[in-house]
Amino acid sequence: MKRDLLAKSLAQMGSRDTPEAPAPGAAPKSLRSMSDVLSQVSAQAPQDIDPAEIADSQIADRFDVAQGLDDLVASIQASGQQLPALLRFRRGAGPRYEVVYGRRRIAACRQLGIKVRAYIREMDHREALVSQALENSARLERSFIEQAIFAVRLEEQGFSRADIGDVLAVDKGTLSKLIGVARDVPDAVIYAIGAAHDAGRRPWLELRRLLKLDAAPDEAALLAMVPQADSPTDRLTGLIRALSTKATPRATPPAPVPPAPAPVRSTARGNRLTIEVSGNSDTAFIGFVEARLAALYHDWKSGKG
Repeated sequence: MKRDLLAKSLAQMGSRDTPEAPAPGAAPKSLRSMSDVLSQVSAQAPQDIDPAEIADSQIADRFDVAQGLDDLVASIQASGQQLPALLRFRRGAGPRYEVVYGRRRIAACRQLGIKVRAYIREMDHREALVSQALENSARLERSFIEQAIFAVRLEEQGFSRADIGDVLAVDKGTLSKLIGVARDVPDAVIYAIGAAHDAGRRPWLELRRLLKLDAAPDEAALLAMVPQADSPTDRLTGLIRALSTKATPRATPPAPVPPAPAPVRSTARGNRLTIEVSGNSDTAFIGFVEARLAALYHDWKSGKG
């Protein structure tokens, strides 16, 4: 399916140069083999382009362009740039070209201070995105979250979910999970974590679940919770751990113990005082008070005077 879509994209580009009406019953150009399409592209010799004339693509499908770039720089310095990049013409002010694919090769050449070998094609934005997605899918292993972000960007550009599923080679259920994670986890948090190539989809789905809880923190608080770890996977798992701890309901405190009944009670009504004790063992207290009533009255009377 990827080959068919890339074939369709590039075949449409080629058809601009030599427009041709399809013969009745002929197979559509999108069904050309990949080798035929690549032969058509490579028929145009690559050109040497100044990196200053190349703008980045509007939608990046990878976070970590610089990862492992030193090895690529060393390889190009030793053996030259073996694979040309693909550029398209830009309109308006600024650089003349925009990268379709080959961002890392361009970055390496820019670092070396040499020109970039690249094919240049007339392509619209949609064709460029499809070509970028398919070429990079063939050579690079995107992480789950890189695919998620790219899927949302494609949808924002008007691609149907069926087309996006074909481009990314995922089924409808997986695509729904990809888009759900990318829409529910704030972009700033995603980029603070990084690509997390070793993480897979389960941690991202768990992060999304935690962020949908009523007690989930806001974006600023989330960013502050991302651990300062070297590994994106460690940052992701650390954030999940922190959110899980925060989301765990606290143990219900024990019910308060009702106070024990008072051992002695008194009720005053007019010139009458009633004294009661709570236990049978304390009935002698009544006699104790009764024997001291006269002295108590005398003390009160003396103080009153």
